[in-house]
Amino acid sequence: MPMLPMFIIFAGLLGFMLLMYFAFAGPSQNKAQAKRLASLTARHGSNALSPTEAQMKRIMAKRDTQLDSFASRFMPRPEKLRQRLSQTGKNWTMGGFGLVSAGIIVVVAGLLMLRGFPLLLTLVLALFAGLAIPHFVTNFLIKGRIKAFNKRFPDAIELLVRGLRSGLPISETLTVVAQEVPDPVGMEFQNVVDKMKIGRTMEEALEETAKRLDTPEFKFFCITLAIQRETGGNLAETLSNLATVLRQRSQMKLKIKAMSSESKASAYIVGSLPFIVFGLIMMINPAYMSEFFIDDRLIIAGIGGLVWMGIGVFIMAKMVNFEI
Repeated sequence: MPMLPMFIIFAGLLGFMLLMYFAFAGPSQNKAQAKRLASLTARHGSNALSPTEAQMKRIMAKRDTQLDSFASRFMPRPEKLRQRLSQTGKNWTMGGFGLVSAGIIVVVAGLLMLRGFPLLLTLVLALFAGLAIPHFVTNFLIKGRIKAFNKRFPDAIELLVRGLRSGLPISETLTVVAQEVPDPVGMEFQNVVDKMKIGRTMEEALEETAKRLDTPEFKFFCITLAIQRETGGNLAETLSNLATVLRQRSQMKLKIKAMSSESKASAYIVGSLPFIVFGLIMMINPAYMSEFFIDDRLIIAGIGGLVWMGIGVFIMAKMVNFEI
C-alpha cells in the first residue's frame, strides 16, 4: 500500500480518537473547582503584582539559558510546562526536557530502523515515545510529590494551630513548620518564609506557592487565611477545623479507592491482555508475528485495534474515576 493512503488512514484514526475523547470527557470537575477557587481568591486576595514580585520575575527570566529560550519557542504552552517541571521538586529546565525528548526520539527511531520497521511506523512510534515518556515521568513525579504533600499537610496545619495557641505570630509559626515538618511540606513553607524575608507579604507568597502547587488543599488554606484576615475571628480554631476537613477528605479518597479497586483491576487486565498475548505469541513464533510490522494491511488492522481498545479502556477508566 502506498505511504500516502496509509498516512491518511492513520490521521483519520487519530482524529477519531480525539473526537471520542472530547465526546466522553465531559465537563472537567477539576477545572470547575479551580475556577471557583480562583474566584474566591480574587475576591479575598490581591491580584496585583507587587514591585518586588515583578523584579523577581525579571531576575528569573534573565536566568533562562539560551537552550531554555530555544526550547520554549518550539514547545506548546511553555509556561505551563515550566510550572509542571517546578511541581516535580527537581531542578529540571525547559532545555533539559527538550534534549531528553529529542534524545528519546532519535534512539527509538534508530532502533526501529535497525529492526527493519516501515518509515511511517518508525516516525509515529518515535514521536510518540519522545513526547509521551518525558510527560509520563513528569506526571508520575508530580503525583507522588502532591500525594506526599497532602499526606503531611494536615500535620503542618495542626502545628500552626499549636503555635498560634501558644502565642506565636503567624510568620514565626510558618518558620517553625518549615523547620519541623519533613519535605515536601517543609520545603514549600520554607519557600514562603524566604519570599517573606525579601519583602513580599504573606498573602503574596502563599498565593504564588498555591499557583505553583495547584492543589485544592493548599488553596483552601490560602483562602482561609485571606477570609480570616478580612473578617477576623479565631484563626487557630479556623485552621483546626480545616485540618479536620482535610483529614476527612483524605479518608474519603481512600474509601473510594478501595471500593473501585476491583473495577480498576478488571480494566487493567482487559487492557493489558491483548499485549500479553501478543508478546507470548511473539516469543513462541516470531516469524508469524513479525508480519504485523511488515505487511501494510496488518499494520492498519493493528492500529485500528489499538484505537478501539484505547477507546474502551478510556471509557472504563472514566467509569471508575471519581472526583471529590
